[in-house]
Amino acid sequence: MDDDLTPVDDLTLVREHTVYACVMGSRAFGLATGASDTDRRGVYLAPAPLFWRFEKPPTHVEGPREEEFSWELERFCELALRANPNALECLHSPLVERLSPVGEELLSLRGAFLSRRAHATFTRYAISQRAKLDADVRLHGAPRWKHAMHLLRLFGSCVDLLRTGRLTIDVGERRKELLAVKRGEVGWPEVDARMARMAAQAQAALATTALPAEPDRRRVEDFLIRARRASAG
Repeated sequence: MDDDLTPVDDLTLVREHTVYACVMGSRAFGLATGASDTDRRGVYLAPAPLFWRFEKPPTHVEGPREEEFSWELERFCELALRANPNALECLHSPLVERLSPVGEELLSLRGAFLSRRAHATFTRYAISQRAKLDADVRLHGAPRWKHAMHLLRLFGSCVDLLRTGRLTIDVGERRKELLAVKRGEVGWPEVDARMARMAAQAQAALATTALPAEPDRRRVEDFLIRARRASAG
């Protein structure tokens, strides 16, 4: 920028200031088929001078490509510290497309974001999605099977995280059984029973997990301040 206070187009923030970008969705979860879209997520660091104006830079931007969504670094860190499932899983994608030195440090802090809060946030999200599936069953006699598959996947990630202290988003050996659910080859009563069992497993794992009660907020904040200061130069 010739003038530190010159407004910057939202998409320019993504194109020129992204520190981390990855592929998410079915391709990152190990559930892709030939018809799968490519969902992209990213994190951009808005230059500090943009915050000196009354009009602040956006906290998130859609685009420029289809199925692409990015967060500003501070907003992303806030969400991840709250154990937002979308943010936490983004940090653990095996398909990284873009990584700056700031992005490398962000990934090095993955463990700092993990805490027992994940049980509440993953479960809360699962409950909201489960309500939608129940509504589909009442109205149409069957759920949207793709959504049912991803809900089972989310339950599995939660249980694994609580048991191991690590978040692994690739479903691995569970791919076959999950895709069978997506194709509608497993009846709703069985899928419903699996969800109930996995919810119980997550609750049991919470009682013995080695995860800390809270994330390491100070460590993440120190990183954010250093990144913001560097962007002001």
